[in-house]
Order: sequence, then C-alpha cells, then structure tokens
Amino acid sequence: MDRGVMPDITVNAGRHCVVGQFRAMASPCEILLEQQDLQLARQLTLLAATEAERIEQKYSRYRSDSVLSRLNRKAGSWQTLDAETMQLLAFADSCYQLSDGLFDISSGILRRAWQFDGSANIASQQQLDTLLPLIGWHKVKREANRLWLPAGMELDLGGIAKEYAVDKVMQLLSQQFSDTAIPSVVVNFGGDMCCSRPREDGSLWRIGIENPALADQAISAVGLSNGALATSGDSRRFLFKDGVRYSHIVNPKTGWPVTDAPRSVTVAAPNCLLAGMLATTALLQGRDAEAFLQTQQLQYWLVP
Repeated sequence: MDRGVMPDITVNAGRHCVVGQFRAMASPCEILLEQQDLQLARQLTLLAATEAERIEQKYSRYRSDSVLSRLNRKAGSWQTLDAETMQLLAFADSCYQLSDGLFDISSGILRRAWQFDGSANIASQQQLDTLLPLIGWHKVKREANRLWLPAGMELDLGGIAKEYAVDKVMQLLSQQFSDTAIPSVVVNFGGDMCCSRPREDGSLWRIGIENPALADQAISAVGLSNGALATSGDSRRFLFKDGVRYSHIVNPKTGWPVTDAPRSVTVAAPNCLLAGMLATTALLQGRDAEAFLQTQQLQYWLVP
C-alpha cells in the first residue's frame, strides 16, 4: 500500500456486534467486535487492513517487488533475508517435516501445469515430469539469516500467508489493549479465523462450516471462544473431466491431485497457522486424512 493511501474498509453495526470489512489476499476479510463502538471498530479494522496489505505486499508471488518474488528471481545464489521471512520459512520447514514432504512450499511451480478453474484441462504427465525435478524443500539450504534456493526452483507461501496474516492481525489488535483486557474480537480472513476470548456473557461465537457442494451455505456450526479455526477444501478450486473431480490439493511427489480425500477439513488449534497447516496436511493424506488428524489431539470436522 502506498504511504498516505487509506485502506478501503466498511464498518457497520449489527444486532450483536460491529463488523468491519475489507478485501485482502483475494478474500473477504472481517473484524467482528462485540462492543457497539463504531469508532473502536473502525480503528481496529484500519489496523487489520493495513497489516494484511503489508503481508500481502511482502509475500505475494503476484507482485514483482515482493520479498518472495525477489527471492525467486535470485535462485541459484545465497540471499540474506529479514528475520520475519526466515521465521516464516522455519515454519514451512516444520510443515514439510510433519507431513513427510507432502506440505512443500516449493510445489507451487506445479501451477504451470494445473489451472484449477473448473474446466476440463488436465495436465499431461510430460508437463509434470518437467516440473517435478524443480520441487523439493529439502534441496533448499538455510543458515542464520541466509537462504540458498536452487536455480530454477520457486517458493510459494500461498499455503500459509493468509493464516499467518490472521495471527499477526490478532497480535496487533491485542497490543492496542495493553492496559486493559482485549474485547471479544474475531478476525476472519476468508473462513480462516481466530478469536480473542469468549463473548461478554461467556457464550461462544457461532461459526458456520461451509458446505463444499453448495458454496456460501453452511452445513453445521461450531462454537469458538478463543484460538483459531482454518478450513481447507476443494469447493472453489477444482477441475472436472470424464466424471472425475480433481482437487487443487496436489501431491508434490507425484504432481497429481490427491484422490479419496474429504471435500473439506476444518481444524481448531491455538493459532491459525497451525490450524491451516494441519487442515491442508490432512487433505494431502487422501483417504488417511482422519487417521492423521486423530494423532494431532485437536478438534476437527470432516466433510466427505
């Protein structure tokens, strides 16, 4: 965001809370504040929108001036990175290790073969064979504040950036109440969300889980008092050919979409980064998604 340009936000009072809204990371974003204080809600929404824009500008692969784009352009040489970026890449390494290589931020290059736009355009094995040698987080070297990305490879933080932004925004909002307890607030970025604490009367925020077969309709509601929820699924990004639906969740080891996975997975966790990583990793397990989630000892919801 250019300096001096205000984020485009709206703030409206609802029956039970004030809602601040804006768009970031190709998603509708909102801040829910249980207090009927429009001025406070506007202040928090502006902070949230500004922080979301900062993170998007820094890590978007669509911006040529982003840290991520510069890193990819300089692949083949050692690069010095800032502490925030190195910390995010350390989390990506944890994702890779926990998933046995299935959650791999170097696999975004497969978008050259797959366009999950609802069409019937299926990638060829020849296309995938060309790209697979350019995938593999284990090939990346890290030391202190430096990283070496092999020539021809790319990193894509699309699988964790939105969840990271949710956590960072909640942290930023909490810092505004250093002398008092933060009100009950929900930060929701396109269905990935976190909550500061229970509502004033001790009740939970009721969160709907989307029906993958009917987008924008909920099939159930869960209660959220603190911590985070994140959902991964194929309701909006997929291919369909010869009666087969191809999910946008792709196995980086084969280059092909995962089969026999649930339509969506929602996970509750202490923070949104963890919830999102576990939801996506579960889908990458295919038919073993629930078995994987059972080992994590966290609450989850599957839609077959």
